[in-house]
Amino acid sequence: MKKYILSSFLLLIPFIIFSQTTFKGMIMDKNNPKDNLGVEDVSVHWLHTNVSAITNKKGWFTIPYKTEYKKLVVSYLGYKTDTILITSLKPIHHFLTLKSELNEVIVKTKKKATYKSFLSTANMFTVNSEELLKAACCNLAESFETNPSIDVSFSDALTGTKQIQMLGLTSPYLLISQENIPSVRGASQVFGLTFTPGTWVESIQITKGAGSVVNGYESISGQINAELVKPFSDNKFFLNAYSSLNGRLELNTHFNQRVSDKWQTGIYIHGNYRGEKFDKNNDNFLDNPLANQINVMNRWQYTDAKKGWVSFINVRFLNDEKQTGEINFNPELDKGTTNAWGSEIDTKRFETSAKLGYVFPELPFQSIGFQMAYSNHQQDSYFGLNVYDIEHESIYSNLIFNSIIGDTRNKFKTGISFTYDKFDELVNITNYDRKENSLGAFFEYGFDNLDDFSFTAGLRIDTHNLLGTFVTPRFYLRYVPWENSVVRASFGRGKRSANIFAENQQLFASSRQINVKDVGGNIYGLNPEIAWNYGVSYMQKFNVFDKKGDITFDFYQTDFQNQVIVDWENPQEISFYDLDGKSVANSFQVELSYTLAENFNLRTAYKYFDISIDYKSENLQKPIQPKNRFFANLSYETVAKENGSQWKFDATFNSIGKQRLPKTASNPVQYQLSEYSDAYQMLNSQITKVFSNKFEVYIGAENLTNVQQENPILASDAPFGSNFDSTILYSPIFGRAMYAGLRFKIK
Repeated sequence: MKKYILSSFLLLIPFIIFSQTTFKGMIMDKNNPKDNLGVEDVSVHWLHTNVSAITNKKGWFTIPYKTEYKKLVVSYLGYKTDTILITSLKPIHHFLTLKSELNEVIVKTKKKATYKSFLSTANMFTVNSEELLKAACCNLAESFETNPSIDVSFSDALTGTKQIQMLGLTSPYLLISQENIPSVRGASQVFGLTFTPGTWVESIQITKGAGSVVNGYESISGQINAELVKPFSDNKFFLNAYSSLNGRLELNTHFNQRVSDKWQTGIYIHGNYRGEKFDKNNDNFLDNPLANQINVMNRWQYTDAKKGWVSFINVRFLNDEKQTGEINFNPELDKGTTNAWGSEIDTKRFETSAKLGYVFPELPFQSIGFQMAYSNHQQDSYFGLNVYDIEHESIYSNLIFNSIIGDTRNKFKTGISFTYDKFDELVNITNYDRKENSLGAFFEYGFDNLDDFSFTAGLRIDTHNLLGTFVTPRFYLRYVPWENSVVRASFGRGKRSANIFAENQQLFASSRQINVKDVGGNIYGLNPEIAWNYGVSYMQKFNVFDKKGDITFDFYQTDFQNQVIVDWENPQEISFYDLDGKSVANSFQVELSYTLAENFNLRTAYKYFDISIDYKSENLQKPIQPKNRFFANLSYETVAKENGSQWKFDATFNSIGKQRLPKTASNPVQYQLSEYSDAYQMLNSQITKVFSNKFEVYIGAENLTNVQQENPILASDAPFGSNFDSTILYSPIFGRAMYAGLRFKIK
């Protein structure tokens, strides 16, 4: 009986929602049809009556209806007043038309450096290029220094490579994409974030929780999408030069040229070099690797707004070389010997991608898009006497169709995707070769009542040659309980094949023996990783002392059904095996943003992580993962003069709590570490002087508190012995580092 009553009630919902006592519609701007953008505060009324309504933020209105009402008048300042004949109660979608002659009105507003979406169903926020300029943002891995939701750390004591985490999980559990094409995955997992220069990035969208089914099945803890600068909107010429006292030199140049009214092209060149040797802690090992990278991209953009076509074509080549190890290591003489310990990591990468999109001119809510990408990633490397080479060839394609069901309150996306990955790995003398391919179909439905409730439900089914056929569900819900507040909830399932060697390359820089527990799985003898992610978020905007602010509470849990455990609790061994028990990651964050005064902003956050894993020996907290973190960022800028001249000041503080360290009790006493590391605090700061709209200079410092880890490399005095280990890194090595740079642009 209860089921009958419930089903009857559900059947009545459409009749309640679409009650015939009111008439609904949406008003849009024909000159700005992107993403079905409605116009707010448009006045509508029935002709010869006083019955009227105003459109909301999304352009929708609801107006009382009687059978004698036949004509609806639509009016908005600067646009023609239209009278529409209404012949049915089906919701209308009406386009405003600009008046032929208008006096020009210029409205200027400053784009926010970070933006939290109030209307998005998913828990998403955007980092704009203005935010990326607040720190020494030289590549994508360093773009999150001023963002509290992403944690940045170093992977080891040798390569100097920064890694990111979200919700307490490392980057392999994130879907990292460029313009919604998966990019940092497979062979590029460790170093891939360093292959995208910061000046190439226009904005970054960060989504907590499992990502959309449109982008694939691999996302578990979140999604990071980097939008690159567009040739049509980027500067005609841009130059960024950077130099640091840690020996790092960088140069970025952009050249953009209009080819025709519809075609624009850009050439983007990035180079970085570090040739100076540093050993501040006197352990006879380089504090930072010697490095040399050249990175070139050619980008084409085609836009025909009248006909609804837009397209991007990218071609890119990268050559990246790193050398690290002992100060006196000479590759030509010492490679493959025990004369001196050293490492070289040489990467060549070629990639090309194309995107083609069509927006139906008279139906801006309906579009079709196609994405295609190919990449070839080749890395030749050795770490002392350990050899690791990998070649990864990848093909990706995705066809997406967007439309509505009835009206724009009910939207959907559907399509098919195909991926192909070919891996050729050499680990010392063992070859690991495999081919992966998958074909998937997806459907995502979104409902929005145009007021206080919306949800998105997605489902995809994939058939994979190694992972089998499986279903991936994702769900997001948004509710506004009262004014200026929003509650979000989400859950989703993710599945991925763990690239155990590519994702843990730092472990080759040790004397640990590699042990893979073969359980008959299709990838390294292991089974795929499967996890569910659940999350809830609450955001409240407020106004105190006539200054705006907001506070956000997030809680997320990732529950692994299976996980490839990376076990390094035995200091003489690194073991990979399937989870037998529980692995749960709990993440809590409270974040406060507040405008202290005009152009003076504070952003602060506290994070708590509880990540426990059932190892074969016992249940332990995840190593090198602080339970407590505190973040604060202060930014201030003077009012810009007419020529753009102004000052900008920025400071970021991080407090990192104690971290459990992998066990070293079986080592000789001189190579043992305590059970936990000490907590520490870091301060970064930057000052920018903008001289004009074309030229600016900046100076700054990283790690002003001069934090340095003692003995970051165990047994550095015996690198070919059984206790050598450079992987237990929990704080910076180099200490304080000053830098300076300049930017010049021609629009």
